Amino acid sequence: MKVKYFVLFLLIFLGCKNGEEVLPKPKAELRLEYPKANYIDTNLGFFSFERNQEANFRIESKKGITIGYPNMNGSIYITYKNVDGNLDKLLSDAQKLSYEHVAKADNIAEQPFVNEKDKVYGMYYEVFGDAASQAQFYVTDSTEHFVTGSLYFFAKPNYDSIQPAAAYLQEDIKHIMETFRWNE
Repeated sequence: MKVKYFVLFLLIFLGCKNGEEVLPKPKAELRLEYPKANYIDTNLGFFSFERNQEANFRIESKKGITIGYPNMNGSIYITYKNVDGNLDKLLSDAQKLSYEHVAKADNIAEQPFVNEKDKVYGMYYEVFGDAASQAQFYVTDSTEHFVTGSLYFFAKPNYDSIQPAAAYLQEDIKHIMETFRWNE
C-alpha cells in the first residue's frame, strides 16, 4: 500500500515539476482572409465598370443594382439617376446621405475622384466607426448621368468586427470608380 502512495506522489511531483512557468494563453484574434479580387466587365446600358467576379450581381430595377458578397454578409447598392438640370440637388442629396452617418461615425474621410479622359467625376466617402454604412460614393459626368453607391452589412454595426470585410469591399468600390465609363 505504501508503494502505491509513493508511486502516486512521485508521479504528481514529476508531473508538476516540468521546469516551465505556467502562463495564461494570449487572446487570439480572428484572421480573416479573402480571395484576391478578379474583376470582370459589367455593362449596364448608360455606364459600365469592372466588378469583383466573386460577388453576386443582381439588377433590382432599370436604375438600381446590387453587388452582394454573401461570405462577408454585405452588399454594395448602386443607383442611377438622370441629371435633368438638377445636378446641385443630386450632389446635395448624395452628400447629405453620406453625412447622415456622422452621429455614429468617428470620422468621415472624403476623397475626390476625377477622370478627365472619361469624364467621370465623383467623391468617395469612407466612414469610420459604428455607422450603418462604411462607404458611400457618387460619380457623374456633370451633364446627363449621376450614379450613387453605398456599402451596407447585414449585421449590427460594430466597426472592429466588420473592419476587415469593409476594407476589402472599400477596395472594390474604389476599383468600380476607377474603371467607371459612360456609354454613349
